[in-house]
Amino acid sequence: MAEFDFWYSIGSTYSFLTISRLDEWCAENNASVNWRPFNVRTVMTVQQNVPFAGKPVKSAYMWRDIERRAAKYHIHASLPAPYPISDLQLANQVALLGMSEGWGKSFTQTLYRLWFEDGVEAGSEAALTEALHRTQQDPRLVLARARAADMEQALVEQTETAVKLGVFGAPSFVVQNEVFWGDDRLDDALSWARVGHVM
Repeated sequence: MAEFDFWYSIGSTYSFLTISRLDEWCAENNASVNWRPFNVRTVMTVQQNVPFAGKPVKSAYMWRDIERRAAKYHIHASLPAPYPISDLQLANQVALLGMSEGWGKSFTQTLYRLWFEDGVEAGSEAALTEALHRTQQDPRLVLARARAADMEQALVEQTETAVKLGVFGAPSFVVQNEVFWGDDRLDDALSWARVGHVM
C-alpha cells in the first residue's frame, strides 16, 4: 500500500478539493494518507506571499477554478465561500488536537462541508462548535483545550516541521522527501510513492 503525508491548513480554499475526495481516492488507489494540519498563514507571511487578498481578478479565477474542479470530482460546493477565515490558527489547533485523539479527520471534513456547502465561515465560533457537535465532541471542552499554550506550541512545531520538509503551501503531499504542491498533484504523489518517479 502506498503511503504519504497530506499537509493541509484549514483556511486553504484548494484544500477543500482534496479533503472532500481523499477517502474515496485512497480506497480506489490502495493508498494511505497521514493527515497533517499546519498553519499555512505563518508560512506565507514569512514568504511575504499574500495569495488572493486584494487581488480581485486572481480571486475570481480561484473560485471559478475550484468550481470547475469540484464539478469534475462531483463535489457539491456553494461558491464563493466566505474568505479569508477569521481564526485560522484556532481551527488548525482544533484539527491538530483531533488528530492526536482520532477525530481530527472527521472534524476537518465536517468543517469544510459547513464552509463550502453551507457558507459558514470556517474560523468562526459557530462553525467550529457545529463541526465539533457533529463529530461527537464537546465544543466547550475542546475549544478550551485547543486554545491552551501547549496546543499553540504544537501547531508552531507542526508548521516548523512542514517548512523543514519544504512545504510552502496547502494542500501539499510529501513522499520520500519529495514535495507535491496542489490538489492536482495528488496522482503524481501516488506515482512517486509507488515507483519513485512520476508516470
